[in-house]
Amino acid sequence: MRKVELRMNEQIKYETIKEYVDHGGNKNKIALKLSISRRQVDRLIANYKEKGKSAFVHGNRSKCPVNALDKSISEDIILLYKNKYQDWNFKHFYEWLIEKENFKVSYKFVYNTLTKKGILSPKAKKKTKRKYAKKKLLEEKKINLTMSLEQIETIVSHEMALEDSHPRREKPKYFGEIIEQDGSIHNWFGDKKTCLHLAIDKATSTIVGAYFDKQETLTGYYHVFYQILTNYGIPYKFFTDNRTVFNYMSLNKDKRTSDKDVLTQYGYACKQLGIELETSSISQAKGLIERTNGTFQGRLVNELKLNGITTIEEANKYLIEVFVPDFNKRFAMDYKKFESVFETSPSLEKINYTLAILTPRKIDNGNAIKYKNKYYQPYLNGKLKCYMSKTECLVIKAYNSDLLVTIDEQVYELKELARNEKSSKNFNEEIVESKEKKKYIPPMTHPWKIEYFKKQLKKAHTEHVYT
Repeated sequence: MRKVELRMNEQIKYETIKEYVDHGGNKNKIALKLSISRRQVDRLIANYKEKGKSAFVHGNRSKCPVNALDKSISEDIILLYKNKYQDWNFKHFYEWLIEKENFKVSYKFVYNTLTKKGILSPKAKKKTKRKYAKKKLLEEKKINLTMSLEQIETIVSHEMALEDSHPRREKPKYFGEIIEQDGSIHNWFGDKKTCLHLAIDKATSTIVGAYFDKQETLTGYYHVFYQILTNYGIPYKFFTDNRTVFNYMSLNKDKRTSDKDVLTQYGYACKQLGIELETSSISQAKGLIERTNGTFQGRLVNELKLNGITTIEEANKYLIEVFVPDFNKRFAMDYKKFESVFETSPSLEKINYTLAILTPRKIDNGNAIKYKNKYYQPYLNGKLKCYMSKTECLVIKAYNSDLLVTIDEQVYELKELARNEKSSKNFNEEIVESKEKKKYIPPMTHPWKIEYFKKQLKKAHTEHVYT
């Protein structure tokens, strides 16, 4: 026989009615005791005689309400918040759920779903955070209700959740194991603000790359990447900021351009060299590079001003030739005393075509490719190659600004289609043009296939797999 479990108020009713049926009594006193009418007492007695103990179980027990939402909706909301909308405040997240994700739920449902899962809004008040901390400590049995309120308050106020704190960690063992990167926009020299792109080895605190640019750009990070590859080799891992320059995604899909899609471009280059790429929006997670930026702002600005440097070219020359070597001498540990995990530097040709910007394009009716408001045509060994309209291709802008294009399984040179000819055979004397030096076209050894690039582009945005 199935065991019947009653709740506290149901158990009281059961015991009272059972006592009356077994030994008799006054029904009016029972009605007063249970705070119900005399008629209800009669009903309970009749039900008990017919069904026994199970008569006192509420009829709606274990039944799902008619207006209850499917459990999978809660799971979908939690997954969306953790993966796509992480660190959004709950109100903003709720608005986007309604407008962009087509959910039909209330704000209260979203709030309760997330808080029950232990997720707090970044905008949560101190009172809410302390309440949550107290609940968590009770579950972990680090505090109990027998303690005084003062003792509980002391523990709750001083102990922080691991995700809210940023405990100091040990440095990596090997030189080149983790390279932290960041861009610092500051008034470094002159009247306008510029961005210093910086890379530092976490194990030795050695500056391994530095470069000034007008903004935090892919070009700036590619220059730093070039310095690392040529001076030290291929590192094991990059740990970078999660700002727009590394995580570009226009909300308007029609305005997205792959050549601005820095995360994919940089990740694509890292993938070819076998380098891991990790990003974080938490500044404390990469405290070394953040503190180094502060040190540079306190020292480099004054040195540039003292030397009368006002242009980017002069600043980059001083930075690389003077300031960085002096900084490493003063503050960094001798990296030669550490075991290195840098792999052998690739050839300059490979670096040139690895640190490239890849852009999908289609050939038009005139056998031309439009790239940055100019028209180009594919050539192989000085001969024009023709393809059908709307043929997909991949434009490759190398580190040294050379332009190539891959169509199917072949790499071609791109030549600009000028608006007007240099001379006219009808009105000008014939101009003898000097022979162009044969341009090096690399073999199809890189994964320069349009399908491969699109696949990586999709992975970076939907699955957040950057390399």
